[in-house]
Amino acid sequence: MGVFGYSRCLGAVLLLASCAKGPDATKIADEISTAMAGTVAAINARDAEKAVAIDSDNFVGIFHDMENVRGKAADLALTKQQLGDPALKFEVANPEIDVSASGDMAVWRAAYTYNFTDPKTKSLATERGNWIAVFRRQPDGTMKATLTVMSDTPSPAPAAAPS
Repeated sequence: MGVFGYSRCLGAVLLLASCAKGPDATKIADEISTAMAGTVAAINARDAEKAVAIDSDNFVGIFHDMENVRGKAADLALTKQQLGDPALKFEVANPEIDVSASGDMAVWRAAYTYNFTDPKTKSLATERGNWIAVFRRQPDGTMKATLTVMSDTPSPAPAAAPS
């Protein structure tokens, strides 16, 4: 075997070794982080189509005080309704991402603050809570949200008046 034969064998061995390492969790986390930042930006820009671009076709959204949202079309309809509120402002803080060893699943989680017009009182309201999004690798290779859960946390009790 000549020098070129050894080079080809070595190249094949290095290629197989790189494939055996598994998924690049940092790259996957970056993909999801970028997608979620884009979602938050789209919400604040009132772009419903971009806001639900992370959804898979079999998306399920679990939000307090309503039936589960099933499917991308249902999430789009709900998002359009919510984005009609001129007081809407949405922020997230301290996002974290866990990627499975196989790279086919990841969980994104963050705290959120949602400013909106309360439909019952018609006054400005602020909701704080936790947002979890579960991503799964799709047949086209992209990571899409199959499940999101948004759960508000209780507001702190008002401070007692000094006596």
